[in-house]
Amino acid sequence: MGNTLTYRLMNIGDIDQVLEVEHLCFSLPWSREAFINELVNNKYAVYLVLEEQSRIIGYCGAWVVLDEAHITNIAILPEFRGRNLGEALLVKLIQTVKSMGALSVTLEVRVSNIAAQSLYKKLGFQNGGIRKSYYTDNYEDALVMWVNLR
Repeated sequence: MGNTLTYRLMNIGDIDQVLEVEHLCFSLPWSREAFINELVNNKYAVYLVLEEQSRIIGYCGAWVVLDEAHITNIAILPEFRGRNLGEALLVKLIQTVKSMGALSVTLEVRVSNIAAQSLYKKLGFQNGGIRKSYYTDNYEDALVMWVNLR
């Protein structure tokens, strides 16, 4: 396979491919308008894409407000899972937000998503609180997790 993976900042031209990833990964996918808004209007937003030979196979994003980053989403195409790409992408995002001044990172994850929770724990995230009925598709609770970058 060779080393054909590249990480870079997401831009408007990436939205079609990012939407493909989004729709394959989530039961409540974000809309095109949501991504455009994040990239054009949200001064707190930073999004990365992961490409293999110019094909976007994953992306993640965060909002950096003062010294705290909040991860909005992370997704890897199903056919590329199990290769530690989500972990590598998340590490790259954490490095990015840290360079922007973030001293801590938070996120929400479905209480049933044990695979994602174990990845986050591996990277030092700790359990915070529960957001009751956070996900509107099935009213599943979200586990809030956080990591201190100091």
